[in-house]
Amino acid sequence: MADDLTSPAFEARKLLRAARSGTLATAADGGQPFASLVTPACTPDLSVLLLLSNLSEHTRHLRAEPRCSIMVCGPAESANPQTAPRVTVTGIAEVADDAALRARFLAVHPYASLYADFGDFHLWRIRPVGALFVGGFARAVRLRQAELMPDPAAVTALTAAETGIISHCNNDHPDALTAIADDAGEWRMVIADTDGMDLATGDRALRIHWSAPVANASSVRTELVRMTREARARQR
Repeated sequence: MADDLTSPAFEARKLLRAARSGTLATAADGGQPFASLVTPACTPDLSVLLLLSNLSEHTRHLRAEPRCSIMVCGPAESANPQTAPRVTVTGIAEVADDAALRARFLAVHPYASLYADFGDFHLWRIRPVGALFVGGFARAVRLRQAELMPDPAAVTALTAAETGIISHCNNDHPDALTAIADDAGEWRMVIADTDGMDLATGDRALRIHWSAPVANASSVRTELVRMTREARARQR
């Protein structure tokens, strides 16, 4: 499936990467379904990160049965909630107590630093195996894993360049980032991936999507120049 402005895969990834909350579905003993509120973040390759307490019901479920799903929603187009775009990702969960992944989670959920180091909290990673994207009422597309995931070569290139991109933008262009955010605060870039970037100020994080998936640092620069010009034009 081609990655372009109309690609269901790109739209699904944008929803997932922008989500600050979602619904996790797990299975209790005997297969009884259970749903709970979670706060997801994404790795560059679109794995979903969750910071979960050992005391939570869903954590006990995942330890016994790692197969699960997570649903996130965008804003509805009308008063009818069924017009909201949403994506349900199915996958396999595993504990992933990795310092780099934890830093990535906290980049978009900075308030979680208050309890992230508690002994009963662990980072979990859900590796997607497929998804159902609903672009609105009666607009559903089932996506296989290979269709949903970002281009592996682009993920590798952007992951290698991310630290440099973030450092350059935060040190040399903080005014441009604040203009792009179009919100009060001193915004800094905390994540840059194939589908967009995350800006943060204080305990708030804001997802900004690229106009199309990017493949390298040069493409990120092109997107940032475009966004800055558009932001300056709005301020005139």
